Amino acid sequence: MILGIECTAHTFGVGVVLNGKVLSNVKDMYRPENGGIIPNESAKHHNEVSEKIYLDALENAGIKENKIRAIAVSNAPGLAPCLLAGLKFAKKKASELGVPLIPVNHCIAHLEIGQSVGAKDAVLLYASGANTQIIAFTEGKYRVFGETLDSGIGNFIDTFGRHIGIAFPAGPELEKIARKGNYIELPYSIKGMDVSFSGMQTKMKQLYDKGIRKEDLAYSMQETAFAMLVEAAERAMAHTGKDELVLGGGVACNLRLQEMCKIMCAERNAKMFCPAKEFLVDNAGMIAYTGELMLKKGKNVKIELNDIGELDIKPRERTDDVDVSWR
Repeated sequence: MILGIECTAHTFGVGVVLNGKVLSNVKDMYRPENGGIIPNESAKHHNEVSEKIYLDALENAGIKENKIRAIAVSNAPGLAPCLLAGLKFAKKKASELGVPLIPVNHCIAHLEIGQSVGAKDAVLLYASGANTQIIAFTEGKYRVFGETLDSGIGNFIDTFGRHIGIAFPAGPELEKIARKGNYIELPYSIKGMDVSFSGMQTKMKQLYDKGIRKEDLAYSMQETAFAMLVEAAERAMAHTGKDELVLGGGVACNLRLQEMCKIMCAERNAKMFCPAKEFLVDNAGMIAYTGELMLKKGKNVKIELNDIGELDIKPRERTDDVDVSWR
């Protein structure tokens, strides 16, 4: 029985997993009154809700806390104050329960949860607020084959949303109004498998300020930005010879992005896997799932109780920095 804790950004979550089955996946999200995430305020939120989320997760799973055998915690990458709040809570619970900690890379968890829906050796299109990466396992590591050169796609979408008066998170509302839009050409910037959104961001703001309808801009933004991501993902699949694609990250909830990925995979005779929405957004279920996978198949993945004081956060840890011993 593995308990997972998610704490990398705006969401604090606790999940419970047993033998690859997610028994509970409870979360609470910090929502700023205006603007983007304020890390210290988000960390304060995590401290305030952590105990309740923990108890709710145990209740939803139908277990007593003495059944927990290890705690997996997302200690990388992310916003430092949020990571610290989560790690502090994880260490407290590990000490109370007398169980080891398993540090989990949040990005890798988005890929590993794909196994729960049937993926075996996939390319991950990871599209979230702060992260936009194309990741796959090869030569003994999870490697980043392409990534954003400036903003994560979620932050890019939220920034434009704020400019036109849509509150955080702006993605769902922009997806809704995009259905009423028409196409306008926007800057399309892809270099190999890397993408850039800054030019598109500037152009959209200029066009909106000149009176172009937000519906048209939302539609065109999706069509252009998502086409860039799908092109980069397809190149990675061709480069690695893999015939599976997994979607991860909050932006992967967008139905148009899912549709474009399905079309691309169908044309390549490849398989596309998209976990349920609760596992696309930041969540603790995928952290617990990955922690269990690491514990069962990996080497030297857990931090014993006597050594948990030495475990620290890694806010800037890259996916390809992680020693992968469980594959």
